[in-house]
Amino acid sequence: MLLPKNYPLYDVQCSKCLFRAQVKSFRTKPANKMFGAGWDIIHKTLKSGYLVPALIINCTWKEKGKRHHTVRFYPFVPRTNLKNRTAHIKATSTRKKRTYKMFNYTKMDKLPFLTLHDK
Repeated sequence: MLLPKNYPLYDVQCSKCLFRAQVKSFRTKPANKMFGAGWDIIHKTLKSGYLVPALIINCTWKEKGKRHHTVRFYPFVPRTNLKNRTAHIKATSTRKKRTYKMFNYTKMDKLPFLTLHDK
């Protein structure tokens, strides 16, 4: 089931057990490096002794006129595969320009995964 919007760290959970995962969707084929989320919440989670959440990626892309779709499940993502980055948020008429600490998933080609869907 989907968790409420802006729920920290997780996007889905099993309605029968305690399993939770983060879901990322991309309009490209699966890559070695992918955008993650906000750094502060993952940093606090890791400092508390928890693991990086399981990751489900949903990729849709076109190649040579043919549409492809794959869904992969990464049950274990080591902390070494997270890399800090800073996002620069543009200024609006009511807000100044600001920065936001985020992270990227890296070295994804080195991690084992299960293919949940491939078409």
